[in-house]
Amino acid sequence: MNQVLRKLCTAVTLSVGFALAAALVASTAHASVVIAGTRVVFPAQEREVTVKLTNNGKTPALVQVWLDKGDANSSPDKVEVPFTLTPPLFRLDPNKGQTLRLIYTKEPQAKDRETLFWLNVLEVPPKAAGDTQTNSLQLAFRSRIKVLFRPQGLPGRADEAPAKVTWEVVPDAKGKGYALKATNPTAYFVNLGQVSLKTGGRSLDAGAGFVPPLGSQLFAVKDLGAQPGAQAEVDYTSINDFGGGVDGKQPLQSSGAQPEK
Repeated sequence: MNQVLRKLCTAVTLSVGFALAAALVASTAHASVVIAGTRVVFPAQEREVTVKLTNNGKTPALVQVWLDKGDANSSPDKVEVPFTLTPPLFRLDPNKGQTLRLIYTKEPQAKDRETLFWLNVLEVPPKAAGDTQTNSLQLAFRSRIKVLFRPQGLPGRADEAPAKVTWEVVPDAKGKGYALKATNPTAYFVNLGQVSLKTGGRSLDAGAGFVPPLGSQLFAVKDLGAQPGAQAEVDYTSINDFGGGVDGKQPLQSSGAQPEK
């Protein structure tokens, strides 16, 4: 029995790489297994939190779940995280739900800031009826959301953090063109669903992403050919703990840096 289980877990683990490639091909398709929420906040004082999955499709799915530290290509059997996630592998029938238990195993984490992990949900659909091919590519889907480990007693509040981020225009990482540099003085991750620079009557896209606590992040600005004027400002949509978007704006800090010619 143990040998059968080991073979099954190994097969599903090996399927992750193939599933990622398949998911790229199936960009117009949609996953049937849905995660309740767009992020998980784990208070450090809690022993566990739960995450609900639902199969909204018409067929059963084999589901594998695991956590990683930020490397999307890391193998589930090699990632070391301070959590136990159960059940790690299960069948989910159509129109049914499954509750995941995320249990903190008490390994020490940073106490002065949040720590980011990622929850992966891999959905492998059943073999198509009548498919007699033994070597066929099954289209699989992987969903990946943030898990924010939040120590107790951090200063301020998470919903106040976006307004405390400072912004300046700097040469981008490659020295060509410009980027917005966001500096986050708070203990919380600032998640941004949209960032743009308003200057000279134009709104220039700067993408999306997140700014780590007590750190900084660059957001490349499209079509910005020179340092903006004094009236320029950054518009953004931050994502709160509940997955809701909150619009905000901030003035630019002064910067005279120029990109390479």
